[in-house]
Amino acid sequence: MKKYVVELIGTMFLVFAVGNAVISNNPLAPIAIGLMLMVMIFAGGHISGAHFNPAVTIGVWLRGKCDKKDVIPYILCQIVGAVIASLVVKTLRGSGSGGAEFDLTKVIVAELFGTFALVWVVLNAATAKGTSGNSFYGAAIGMTVTAGAFAVGDISGAVFNPAVAVGAVAMKLIQVKFLWVYLVVGPVAAFIAAKLFKGVSEE
Repeated sequence: MKKYVVELIGTMFLVFAVGNAVISNNPLAPIAIGLMLMVMIFAGGHISGAHFNPAVTIGVWLRGKCDKKDVIPYILCQIVGAVIASLVVKTLRGSGSGGAEFDLTKVIVAELFGTFALVWVVLNAATAKGTSGNSFYGAAIGMTVTAGAFAVGDISGAVFNPAVAVGAVAMKLIQVKFLWVYLVVGPVAAFIAAKLFKGVSEE
């Protein structure tokens, strides 16, 4: 149960950062989001693995470093954390403008590449034998999100996380008609990243 609580808390604060930074139109939103993810990973990594993302949970499970029995509870806790955060953000700042009108094809490509990069970094920095016990994994993962947000934030919102997508829709940062893209592309990217990781890993 402890690790499920950690997954809820970490995802909650990640979405809290996303909502506040984006609704306030902070130009440094990607940095704030990446930093929040980084510190939450350092805070909870030793307890739950600090996934805070259904796509990461799926990728780590496929890689063989997450028990099958934990996959669904992790994802449910991540979504609950995202919903709680969205309610808090709406209390503090109200809702977003409803979300931009994205190009569907570009959203799919941007989210596929961004989520792949995130899961790829997680697998290599936090689960690989060659980087076992390192102290940089939280920073590496957080900076991946920051870099991705700067790179494709204007194209897809740079979500890279199905739970964040649920929270973003609830806060009216993303149009609900695009939600399915994030829910589908995230797991697909995680599957690709996990398979490639296992293919190139020397373990």
